[in-house]
Amino acid sequence: MLEGLMAEIGRIVILTGAGISAESGIDTFRSAGGLWEQHRVEDVATPEGFARNPNLVLNFYDMRRAALANVAPNPAHSALARLEREFSGELLLVTQNVDDLHERGGSARVLHMHGELKSALCTACEMRSPWHTTMIDRPPCPVCRAPTLRPDVVWFGEMPYEMGRIYRALETCDLFVSIGTSGAVYPAAGFVQEARANGARTLELNLEPSEGSRCFHETRHGPASVLVPQWVEEVLDA
Repeated sequence: MLEGLMAEIGRIVILTGAGISAESGIDTFRSAGGLWEQHRVEDVATPEGFARNPNLVLNFYDMRRAALANVAPNPAHSALARLEREFSGELLLVTQNVDDLHERGGSARVLHMHGELKSALCTACEMRSPWHTTMIDRPPCPVCRAPTLRPDVVWFGEMPYEMGRIYRALETCDLFVSIGTSGAVYPAAGFVQEARANGARTLELNLEPSEGSRCFHETRHGPASVLVPQWVEEVLDA
């Protein structure tokens, strides 16, 4: 459906979710065997859980950060990096993922709306710092030296990052593409309606129909490592 329109596309907003990293070996939260089956959301992904048991939360994210060394970007990440390099129009890549696979795949401009595993947030001075080691032993903040670091990850009940920038892009984009998302977590689940209301075409690339599939002009189902490179070829050949 979108093939004949690609030559008219000048502004693209892409949203990626856990499905794009699943083929690299990172568990999705809602799949069988996903992380939520080992831990309750309330315990490891809320401010209240952190206040209740900070050691559990810090250890959980320390393990996830360390696990990044055992995974690698897949062809979907590489294809989006190629699109960033070669697309002549405007491109905004927004990810719900806290891993660094987009960057390691070659993307230079990635907006992490849910934060990053390799970043620390100081609850005392509110500064963010690159972080690659553990937090369980309460290391000092690199800025204010207080032992008050937490993962720089947006938990349930907290506001995602850069929402103003994202909504401005959704107001003016010609095409909105959702890749590997469940369509269950807001505000990201509402981006497709926002884009459509402003006249954009919408495309979903997902392993299976998401909760929001009916909202897209076109949906394609299959592995991200196959669908994304195919779609990028369509865009660059238009």
